[in-house]
Formats: sequence, structure tokens, C-alpha cells
Amino acid sequence: MARNPKKPTWVVEKEREKRGETPATVWLFGLHAVRDALMNPARVKHRLILTLNAQSKLEDAVAQGGITPEIQDPRKFSAPIDAQSVHQGAALEVDPLIWGSLSERCAPRGENPVVLLLDRVTDPHNIGAILRSAEVFGARAVIAPHRHSAPETGALAKTASGALERQPYLRVQNLATSMKALKEMGYFIIGLDGLGESDLAEELTKSANMPVALALGAEGPGLRQLTRESCDIIAKIRFAGGFGSLNVSNAAAVGLYEAARLR
Repeated sequence: MARNPKKPTWVVEKEREKRGETPATVWLFGLHAVRDALMNPARVKHRLILTLNAQSKLEDAVAQGGITPEIQDPRKFSAPIDAQSVHQGAALEVDPLIWGSLSERCAPRGENPVVLLLDRVTDPHNIGAILRSAEVFGARAVIAPHRHSAPETGALAKTASGALERQPYLRVQNLATSMKALKEMGYFIIGLDGLGESDLAEELTKSANMPVALALGAEGPGLRQLTRESCDIIAKIRFAGGFGSLNVSNAAAVGLYEAARLR
């Protein structure tokens, strides 16, 4: 009887990504993602593969990362990643980051922080872009359910362009339970929806002196019913015309900008 051939590592990662499972290790790729991971002391690093060109560009980060690279010919780059990945001659195998608990990361501690809640946002490119915006505008954390959200992957890290190493990304067992915990900490939760009854800028102005969580749903389905019911209010981003829409990463950036401007 013929045996099924072993699946390539990158195929296994893709399948885990679809199921929302956190892999045992992650292959990061691309100069920005690899550089920032090498320079992150919280990263557990296992294996580094570089071309000579990438090594010259990452020399300082490699020295700081404390790991000896394997130098390979760019035409025979053997890192177990999708052949279509734009790796720029750099790949690093790491453990996923551990950010701690919701209470550890999101407790206000006398401040008025902003956090993001992602309801079934599964596209790693969207989450990577959201992490970049969250870092730029100073969000305390990006929170998503463990199931039905993108885990750490090379594609997510590359889109985040280094933000994954610095911006807390918490994947929780139950989003509604986490929203209840945030309310108990004093957070005011605003759900974003194009059909919301309130204006987002006005709601953020009214809540400028308290912790705020912005909840965003997947493109198409939007916020699930239980998530909507767990929000304090549903608000919309005001558009110049009679109709307008933004993808979830752009909506997150607008919401974070408004919140940061008022703080």
C-alpha cells in the first residue's frame, strides 16, 4: 500500500492558519520581519537561513539575535515556506510570542487606553495591517478569538512589517467573555458598523476620559450578534458621500486615529 507523502511545512502552516491553530513554531520571512524578530529578546529563535545579500543587510540584527545563520544560494533557498513567498533571502524559525493574559495587558492602571477587538477577522494580511496601525496609534492590545482568527504566520508577520514583535496580539478563548472582563475594568466598548446609530467620532469624544475598546467584524458578515449585544453602542464612520465602505484594516486605522487624537 502506498503511503501518503509528508506534507511540506508551509502547507501544514497554511492549513493551521485556516483552522486558527497556533503552530508549534513559525517561519518568519522577509527582511523587516526577520530583523525585528532577531532584535526581540522575547523571541525564542531556532533556525536562521540567509543569502549572502540578506546577511549583509541584517549583520547588526544577526549579531544581536545571537544565532548563527545558515548561508544559502538564493536559487536553492530551502526554508520550508511557500515558494511564492517574497522572502528577500531571509527566513527565521521561532516560537510564537506569549503576551500574557487579558488582565495583565489591558488593565487601565490609571490611564485611558484603547484596545481593538477583532470578531472573526481571519485574513492574516488584514491582521498584519491592523497590528501596524495599532502600534502607530498606541493601542494597548489587539484581541481576537483563538478560533476563527489568524494565528502568527510568516504572511501575517511580513504584512505587520515588524509590528508583530512589539504590538500585543492576544488570542482569547471567548470574545464575549473578554468583552465582559474589559467592561469590568471600566472600558466603554464601541462596535463599528456602517449601519450604526451613532457617529464614531462623537462617541469617541464623549468617551475620551475612559478606556475604550473598538470592536470590528469580518468583512461581509460584520459583527456577530453576540458581539453586537456585548457592545455598549454601535457606531459608524462618517463618509463624505451617501455611501461608503472601508475594509476592516482601514476602518481600524481610522478608529485608532480618532481615539488617539482625543487622548
